[in-house]
Amino acid sequence: MATLSNKKAVIFCFFVAFGGFLFGYDIGVISGCLIMEDFNNRFGDIKNADGTRTLSASRQSIITSLLSAGGALAQALTTDRFGRKKSILIWTIIFTIGVAIQTGTVNSVAQITFGRFVAGLGVGALSAIVPLYNGEAAPKKIRGALLVLYQLQIITGIFLSYIFDLATHNIKNTASWKVPIGLQLVWGLILIGGIMFLPESPRHLLYLGRETEARAALSELNGVPEDDPLIQEIVEELQLGIREENEGGKATWIECFSTRNQLWKRTGNGMMISDYYGDTFFKSAGTTLSPYVIQTILGGVSLIGTVPALYLIETVGRRQSLLIGSVLEGLCSLIAGLVGHFTLAPAGTALDLLTRRNKQGGDTLIAFAVLHVFSFSMFWGPTPWVYLGESFPLRVRAKSIALGSATNWIWNFLLSFFAPRIANDIGPLILLIFFGMLTFGYVYVYLFVPETKGLTLEEVDEMYRARIAPWRSVYWKPSGRLHVRHATDEKNGAADAVEDESSKE
Repeated sequence: MATLSNKKAVIFCFFVAFGGFLFGYDIGVISGCLIMEDFNNRFGDIKNADGTRTLSASRQSIITSLLSAGGALAQALTTDRFGRKKSILIWTIIFTIGVAIQTGTVNSVAQITFGRFVAGLGVGALSAIVPLYNGEAAPKKIRGALLVLYQLQIITGIFLSYIFDLATHNIKNTASWKVPIGLQLVWGLILIGGIMFLPESPRHLLYLGRETEARAALSELNGVPEDDPLIQEIVEELQLGIREENEGGKATWIECFSTRNQLWKRTGNGMMISDYYGDTFFKSAGTTLSPYVIQTILGGVSLIGTVPALYLIETVGRRQSLLIGSVLEGLCSLIAGLVGHFTLAPAGTALDLLTRRNKQGGDTLIAFAVLHVFSFSMFWGPTPWVYLGESFPLRVRAKSIALGSATNWIWNFLLSFFAPRIANDIGPLILLIFFGMLTFGYVYVYLFVPETKGLTLEEVDEMYRARIAPWRSVYWKPSGRLHVRHATDEKNGAADAVEDESSKE
């Protein structure tokens, strides 16, 4: 019997996670373009006294409205019908077309808005498909780390977009914004070209009854021949789990919220454990730093903070990561909010009028901003994507992940829309609202979110079926009934040893 290798699975999952890079870069690049002089003069709707133009808040909202939540939902239709691999290809092509439309304009607001709309559908779809594919293809022992790679790629994309915006924003022509936007054509073409070499999800192929293709995919992912006994074991175990899932007939959207196998709870978890962080701390501090510098600082801190999550997600675990993150981020919000409220000068105060107390308060606020971003990047940033990728049974996985991803986009939009308005009214006290949200998040995770570390996707399903209390889930052990015993198990010592070596999950 051959020894299974995770090498190819890691390479494939890392490349698929590049879809997160597209997602992150697209989000980050437009924020810098919106304050570029040439971009404002071409697309702005407010005429200034000196003849220049400025984008109004309403026009900025129009340009930045990606409708990504729609793409996240729409991908469920393509992933179940055409497969995970082809869906990634389809939506990456759609994204690239949207970028081409944006880059091709000179001063048409309608064209750049339509291009943003098309690209937004693409990145919205990829935000759901990537966790779906990686969750199904990754080995169970490193599945969490490979799903965290998606968040790491998102943050990398955001950070690089900030760097390119910082490098080009002083150019006095269309190159200032066309270069950073146009680079997305390169990113899209890289993903389109590479996806051709990826295998389809073996779970999806078995669900469709295409066993021969599933064996080939498992062989490629695990680095062993198709006729190896280990491939047969994995196929039989997956088929057993799929047969149990299919007992309920064809899956529907309504089933995502049904009481069957606690699906309502799983979908609710995927929709609730989402978080979003903006630069509210810096704005509240009244810093004179350039917006491009602020973005780059936050992007760099996020990138550094996400790296430890690759290790923590498989050691500390999913559930504990969320609980720790809630405490750390909540403390940062509480301290910064109170310090800011009682020490900062009123908005618009001239720099030469700031007292020592005002300056110290601003410094404290920024310090806790960095700590908050760092904590978020380690815990609440990547962990929800891990849960999305591993919490649902195959029959409704695409639909449930679509709902979770779409909800994340909606939370992001609501916060980005309302946070500036609330901050204008109550200043740093808005951070106490974040503290309240994080407190609620801690309680919610403790009561409803179980630990899934070290389990196959089928065992996660079994745990939910067993209705294990989340606070006891870390001690739960699978029954082993989904493991098909073979003579080869005896040669390797025990069935559990074979299962631990395999990368079926």
